[in-house]
Amino acid sequence: MRKTACTTVVALALVLIAGSALAGTTGTEFQTMYTTLLNWVTGFLGKSIAIAAFILGAGIGIARSSPIPALVGVVFALFMVYVPNIIDGIMTAVI
Repeated sequence: MRKTACTTVVALALVLIAGSALAGTTGTEFQTMYTTLLNWVTGFLGKSIAIAAFILGAGIGIARSSPIPALVGVVFALFMVYVPNIIDGIMTAVI
């Protein structure tokens, strides 16, 4: 009985002392990194990588006589264009 009472007192103290959890907020220290990566992906670097992926896929497709590598390059290019917007929409969604 004494152990249960002690556990109850400790649990009650922890509940009363604990502050509010702010798990949904982000730190501003990562804002610069996020902006830099987003600018790279949506800017000229991302476009260059997407074009290079398509050219590489087309070259491999010609060498193998198969259109599948070129299609993989196109899918990769589409991901480079649309995925940053999708991730941003998911992360900033309000329920």
